[in-house]
Amino acid sequence: MDNTVKLPIGIEDFEEIRTEGFYYVDKTGMITELLHNWGKVNLFTRPRRFGKSLNMSMLKYFFSYDSDPALFDGLAVSREKELCEKYMGKFPVIRDEARRFRFLLEEGELSEEEEKDYRALIETLPMRDLDIPVSEGIIRGSLWLLSELLSRHYGQKVILLIDEYDVPLDKAQQYGYYDQMVNLIRGLFAQALKTNENLFLAVLTGCLWVAKESIFTGLNNFHVMSITNVRFDEHFGFSNTEVRAMLEYYGLESHYGQIKEWYDGYRFGNTDVYCPWDVINYVSQLRFEPDTLPRAYWINSSGNAIIRTLLQKADEQTMAELDQLANGLPVTKEICEELTYRELYDSVDNLWSVLYTTGYLTKRKEVALNTYELVIPNQEIRVIFTEQILSWFQEEARKDVSTLDAFCEAFRTGDAPLIEQKFTAYLKKTISIRDTAVRKEKKENFYHGILLGLLSHRRDQVLKSSAQTGDGYSDILVKIPSLSMGIVIELKYSESRNLEAACQKALEQIEKKDYEEEFLDDDITTIRKYGIACRRRSCMVRMGQ
Repeated sequence: MDNTVKLPIGIEDFEEIRTEGFYYVDKTGMITELLHNWGKVNLFTRPRRFGKSLNMSMLKYFFSYDSDPALFDGLAVSREKELCEKYMGKFPVIRDEARRFRFLLEEGELSEEEEKDYRALIETLPMRDLDIPVSEGIIRGSLWLLSELLSRHYGQKVILLIDEYDVPLDKAQQYGYYDQMVNLIRGLFAQALKTNENLFLAVLTGCLWVAKESIFTGLNNFHVMSITNVRFDEHFGFSNTEVRAMLEYYGLESHYGQIKEWYDGYRFGNTDVYCPWDVINYVSQLRFEPDTLPRAYWINSSGNAIIRTLLQKADEQTMAELDQLANGLPVTKEICEELTYRELYDSVDNLWSVLYTTGYLTKRKEVALNTYELVIPNQEIRVIFTEQILSWFQEEARKDVSTLDAFCEAFRTGDAPLIEQKFTAYLKKTISIRDTAVRKEKKENFYHGILLGLLSHRRDQVLKSSAQTGDGYSDILVKIPSLSMGIVIELKYSESRNLEAACQKALEQIEKKDYEEEFLDDDITTIRKYGIACRRRSCMVRMGQ
C-alpha cells in the first residue's frame, strides 16, 4: 500500500472513500453485528463527528441493489460469506431523497392515484428552503409511500436509513416551531416504522434519544444503542489499535502520545475511543508539517453554546464542580438520556446530561443506576472549556464598567493592594486550571488570559502579550501614550502557598531580562513593574522599584 493515500477529511460517502484512494478505518463489523443481533428498528446515539454519517453511507452501499460489491473487498464483512450472499445488494434502500426514485414514474407500474401522490411528494422537495407551505399529510406519509412503491417494484421489503433524525427537532426548538415538528415526526415515524409492512430494517442516528416525545411509541422491536450501551461500542470512533495502525502507516508513530493526550478519553459502553474527526485532521497536518502542534479541531465543526448556557445558569455549586472538572477531577451526576429538546436548558441538572451525551464529558465509571463519575475526556475538550469560560467571564466582567475602570486605574497609580483585591474578586467568579497533567506554563496561560481580557477594557492604552523585549518575552506590556507611562507585568503560577516568593521571582525576572527595554526609546517617563502570583482562586500582587 502506498503511504500517499489521502485522509478523508469531511468525506462521508463510503463509495468515494473506497474508490478515490482515501484511507479507511474498517467499521464494516457493524454490518455483521447488526444482522446477527436482529432489531427491526435501531437507533444509535453518538456525539457529532464520531462517524455516524459515514457508517450510514456504508450500510447503504452494502444493502442497496445498485451498489458495487467490490467496495467491500478486503474488509471485515467480506469474510462473512454466507451473510454477504444473503444480504449484500439485495434491498431497495431509502436514505437520501424521493427524487432519486423517479424511475418509478417511468416504469408505468403506478396507479393514477399513486402517481399523483408520488408527484406531490417529489414536488415539495425543492421548496424545503422556501417559505412555501406544503401538505403535512404528504410529508407524514412520504416514507410509507416510498416503501410501498419500492417494495412492490422490487418484490422485496425496504431498508430505511435516517441520519441525524433529531436535527430538525433541535432547529425547531431554536426557531419556535417545536410542537409542530414533534407532531410531524411522530406521524412520519408512526407510518414508516410502526405500521409499515414493507419495512425490512430501519437504522437511525442522532445525538439524543428524545423518548419523552413519544416519537417511537409502540415500536415493539426497537433497539436503542446509546453511548452507555456495550453493543456496537467499537463501531463509532477510533480504537487505540486503529490509531496506532494509522500512525504506523504514515510513519508518524512518534506523535502517538500527543494524539492520545488530546483526542482519546471517550468511553462508549466498555470501549475507550478517540474522536475520528480530530485524529484524521491532525494526522493530515502532520504529514506535511511534522512540527505542527495539536489543536482543537472539534470546536470548529459546530458551536459550543451548551457550555455557555451552563455557565450562565451556574450557581456556586456548579462553579465548584466546573472547577473540579477543569482540574482533572470527576463529578458524579445522574444522567438522563431521554431528554427532549425543550428540556435541555430548563435546569443545570439537565445540562450535565447534555454535556455527557454530546461528548463534552465522558464517564469514568458507573456508581449507581444511571449515575456516573464524569470527567473531561482529553486536552482538546479542556481547551474548549477554558476558552469558553474565559470568553464568558470577560463578557460578564465588561458589564461592570466602574469596577473595571477602577481595576485598570490601579495599575496606573501603583495601588498594588487594590489590584490584588479586585483581581482576587474576579478569580472567585471563575475557575482555576491546575490539572497535574498540565505543564506549569499552561496553568499560567489561564490567568494570563483573564488578566489580559480585563486590561483590554481601556481603549487609551496599547497591550502586548508575550512580547519579545530585552532578553526574553514578557507576559504583558501596557503602554499609555497620554501619560507617557509603561507597565510591565510578569505573572507566575505558584505550586505552593508561598505566593510572596512567586511574586519576588516574577519581579526578579523583569529586572534580569530587562523587560522595560521596550519603553526606553519611546519617551516613556514612568515605568511600573508588577509581579503577580496566582494559585487557584487566590492571587498576590507586588510592585517593583
